[in-house]
Amino acid sequence: MPQLLTLSRAARLVGITRGALQSRIKAGELAAFEGMVSAEDLLRAYPEARLEDNTAFERFAQIKDSAFSRRVREHVLPNPEVLAARLTDMSRRLAQSRAGLDYYRSIVEHLQEKLRECDDSAAAPAAIAGLRAWLQHALEPDAEADAPQSLLVQDNFMRIMTAQVKVQPGGKEFFVEGNDTLLEAALRAGLSLGYGCSNGNCGLCKARVLEGQVQKTRHHDYVLSAAEKNAGIVLMCCNTAVIDLVIEAREAHGAMDMPLQNIAAKIKSVNPLGEDIRLLRLQTPRSNRLRFLAGQSVSLTLADGAAAACPVASCPCDDRNLEFHIERRAGDPFSEEVFTGLGSADIVRIEGPRGDFVLNEVSTRPLIFIACGGGFAPVKSLIEHAMALDVAETLQLYWMADGRTGHYLNNLCRSWADALDNFRYIPVTAEGDLTQGAVIRDVLERVLPAQAELAAHDVYVAGPGTFADEAEYLLLDRGLPPSQLAVNRLPAA
Repeated sequence: MPQLLTLSRAARLVGITRGALQSRIKAGELAAFEGMVSAEDLLRAYPEARLEDNTAFERFAQIKDSAFSRRVREHVLPNPEVLAARLTDMSRRLAQSRAGLDYYRSIVEHLQEKLRECDDSAAAPAAIAGLRAWLQHALEPDAEADAPQSLLVQDNFMRIMTAQVKVQPGGKEFFVEGNDTLLEAALRAGLSLGYGCSNGNCGLCKARVLEGQVQKTRHHDYVLSAAEKNAGIVLMCCNTAVIDLVIEAREAHGAMDMPLQNIAAKIKSVNPLGEDIRLLRLQTPRSNRLRFLAGQSVSLTLADGAAAACPVASCPCDDRNLEFHIERRAGDPFSEEVFTGLGSADIVRIEGPRGDFVLNEVSTRPLIFIACGGGFAPVKSLIEHAMALDVAETLQLYWMADGRTGHYLNNLCRSWADALDNFRYIPVTAEGDLTQGAVIRDVLERVLPAQAELAAHDVYVAGPGTFADEAEYLLLDRGLPPSQLAVNRLPAA
């Protein structure tokens, strides 16, 4: 019987995205059985995947080299109790496998003995002799079988270091590593699960354990009723996965599921990204983090009342540390104060999130992102969220800029392209004013894919109103279905 792996584990083992694996399955290049693949088929599709290339073992070597420093213990290894529980479960499953092997070995030995008795008879049919020869050959060691076994060794190692969690009813999956709680791991993987304080006080992150085992890692003041405990209800912010889990939890499926929040955050830093743009970093309280979807915006209000609507430029996976790209705007009190008057630890009031410029998480189509100037801020959030979800087959970023702001995070985009095989970055510098329709059309005509290719993608456009209008018209005119286009119109600088 073939050894089956979940798609998420299989993708990790061979070092590709889950989306790329699903693409091979859809193309008929890899067989799947109820959302799982066999180790043998996986290695046939990715013959370069071998034990020595496995990232899990590389990470283990890194742990040894760092002498189990405190940081590694906290962020890479599970705590001792969870590690011991996983090893116990692995030992139990190993004992069951050995018992099964012993049972089947006894059957085979008994069958061999019966075949020998038939073979010794002068009247034994030729078919019996052929069956005995086949059985003898089948029991000989097969060097080719070592390859899938190596992959399964890696999978066993991964099961000790990480636990896989499936969330029902949506069926999304994520891995819990190190000392992460269920909530931390889910957010890092790009899932939008329901939560509030992240600190064990509000009870909004309740989930029901359907299969598997969890362990409490943090104290919580919220009191679960006896009925909830009996039903397997736990707080995701205070529990981790001991072994693979299936849980039932609330998940946001769109902007309408995001509650409006009002949070007082501290300024962590204000750094220049260029002459006319600043990176504003805010940090929310530990017990009152901003829950938002990638691509959404919030209202920021300073102590003197100066306010602005700003897209969040960071990923929801880090809901406490928020980033904003603030452009200088003539006569705008908010931007002038960001550029000249704000200091570390000043308070900024956050209200939001708002907007429906969010990722279509149901779609597995390749993604195209088109940003103009400061429109890169919400696009950056979407890209980082798409990377965390790890389902898109390819991601392409076209960033149009002029001489005023330029590609102010060019090195970041290039680092994505260098690190990810499925990411392509195309920076475009306009020879003219990007507020003029003719210039915008010329820039877009030069870089957009052909009509047939474009229709197979989901496209996200963010930029000043004029740019967004021209881009939308051109994309729809080229045959992109409206349902595959999302547009974020930002105010002109």
